[in-house]
Amino acid sequence: MALSAPVANAQDRPADLTELPPVPTDYTPGKTPWGDWDFRGTWPIENINNGHILFQRPAAYGNRFWVNDEEFARRVEAAKRADGSYAEASESGIGAPGTEGLAAWFENSNFGKRTSMLVSPADGQLPALTEHGMELFKAGRSGWVPGQGYDSLADFDSWDRCVSRGFPASMYPFRYNNGIRVFQSPGYVTILLEMLGTRVVKIYDSKEAAQAAGWGDAVEAWLGNSRGWWEGKTLVIETTNIKSGDSVTHDTYARSAAPLNMATQFTGTLDVPAFNTVPMSKQAMTVERLTMTGPDAIVHELTYSDPEVYTQPWTTRIEWTRDDDYQFFEYACHEGNYMPRDYISASRAHRADLAAGKADPNAPDDRERFAQPFDHDPGTGPRPMPGGAGS
Repeated sequence: MALSAPVANAQDRPADLTELPPVPTDYTPGKTPWGDWDFRGTWPIENINNGHILFQRPAAYGNRFWVNDEEFARRVEAAKRADGSYAEASESGIGAPGTEGLAAWFENSNFGKRTSMLVSPADGQLPALTEHGMELFKAGRSGWVPGQGYDSLADFDSWDRCVSRGFPASMYPFRYNNGIRVFQSPGYVTILLEMLGTRVVKIYDSKEAAQAAGWGDAVEAWLGNSRGWWEGKTLVIETTNIKSGDSVTHDTYARSAAPLNMATQFTGTLDVPAFNTVPMSKQAMTVERLTMTGPDAIVHELTYSDPEVYTQPWTTRIEWTRDDDYQFFEYACHEGNYMPRDYISASRAHRADLAAGKADPNAPDDRERFAQPFDHDPGTGPRPMPGGAGS
């Protein structure tokens, strides 16, 4: 993303790097013709992905919400290398390495100095799963689970099947399609997600009115039922009725999407990799707070709670950066999704080879790599290599 002007700081880095100040509210955005604060525009979160700011805080940062100057310099240097390796895509639209404007984003947005997306619990780690949540997690099935065979669509999660990334997982960056576009009309805010999802948020006059207008318990949706209201210059959105279930059942209609997925690396503790199998109960809900901190920046804060699955709520705080030139492309996932069929065929063939003694039962399972984060934060230093050597 190329930036023609510096972005307004979403939040200044304090002198005490273990302190997280409140979201600043001194910026006053313009208004729509009908009088609401105007958040319309395109707000991709691609730079969080390209900059490798991880969901959970790397251990090297300890109890700090912010990187120090040396760590930040390493991030900027890595961003400059990524920008320097940029090349245009071929006519087929593939093979474009590198980034555009990543170093400028780091240098102009103080979110680039944050140690993680997660801000609560204060240690930067997701809370542990409950005993019930852990039981369902371990029994869950998806295309990411090591050692699992595939025989039907029930062996795959909703993202594998191009149905939904789940919620709130859809609000966090992945490796591609990280566009977010906001539309507004009287009484509504629509949040268009480039990857599998559109959220239509009805706006009410008060918190009480919004909460009273929720759906009945029997109605659920992949992205839930979102109702919003304004608190000063901040848009608050409460979402309930998120599709509940687990990844254990073979009834695809009774399955949920994980609240977090491989895009966010881990979903329980550092000992529990994602695999997209964390369940979701009917108590799951989120509260989001969107605050414009400058003409080109929105701070998005989200608190997730599900007392049946997580031992305590958790909160993230990230920055959306305006780029109205960002192009959305159709996420045509389902039309060419041969993956479940091919995985089933390959799994059956592999099991037949094992039974016939033609395959090594002790061979590594390539899905074991999903037990580790995809990405490495360059601020922490060189990427560790097997055996402890640096890269």
